[in-house]
Amino acid sequence: MPAEGIALSPKASLMTADEIFAIAQTFVKNGVDKIRLTGGEPLLRKDFPEIVSKLSALEVSLSITTNGILIDRHIEVLKNANIKKINLSLDTLVSSKFHSVTLRNQFEKVIDNLHLLLNHNFQVKVNVVLMKGFNDNEITDFVNLTESLPISVRFIEFMPFAGNEWDRSKMVSQKEILSQVEDNFSSDEIQKLEDEKNFTARTYKIKGFQGDFGIISSITNPFCDSCNRIRLTANGKIKNCLFSNSETDLLTAFRKGESITELISASVKSKKKVRSGMVTISEMDDPNLHFDNRSMIAIGG
Repeated sequence: MPAEGIALSPKASLMTADEIFAIAQTFVKNGVDKIRLTGGEPLLRKDFPEIVSKLSALEVSLSITTNGILIDRHIEVLKNANIKKINLSLDTLVSSKFHSVTLRNQFEKVIDNLHLLLNHNFQVKVNVVLMKGFNDNEITDFVNLTESLPISVRFIEFMPFAGNEWDRSKMVSQKEILSQVEDNFSSDEIQKLEDEKNFTARTYKIKGFQGDFGIISSITNPFCDSCNRIRLTANGKIKNCLFSNSETDLLTAFRKGESITELISASVKSKKKVRSGMVTISEMDDPNLHFDNRSMIAIGG
């Protein structure tokens, strides 16, 4: 989060709960069977209970990604919506670092809520964006967290977005992550698990540990050839790849009463083969390629 914050989107430009449901229906009719509410922070919406209640009526697997600060207020809402899978964003296990990256003194609250979710039998993935000089020395600590907790830690390579001061020197690669793990665990202890269909994370497990860990290597070893994901932003625009600068406006057409099916189809068919057209890592060093790619904290979806 930038120290100066970000400009908030006017409420009128955001999808209402009814619009989210109606547009989601169109996606489901065209084959979508999983919906994840993410952000930014989805729990900040006052109508979050209404949104999940409506979406739970669809024949989909429904899940959320959250920073974990408000999740305790919504445990029963999540259960009533049959949400079982939660992705929790947590980039550090050090309280002072947590404040520096989130500008919130809520580290203990997030840890307490992580345990609360597990106590209520939610399946929890912990998302960790790695950056050199910040949290790359915590890789082993996060892996060790899976010894006593049935969680899936997901190490995510630092990606270029507007405002996040990305450069390749800050990125911790899949190779470097595995090297640290191999320095702390024997080859007999590190087990490669079978990757999920249409996976984003290549998954591993330490023998005898309750949980597992994975690596989302969007930069150095992308999974584009099996990617079937598409993001609808909070203001009703499709991003067919997180690397993409271009967006397809569904909400304007929807509010005009026009069909959005062809817009969805065209956006899916225009997905690039690799990283929205950036085939090599060196191409991402050009800041102009991602200058207009809105920040993750401003996407919603």
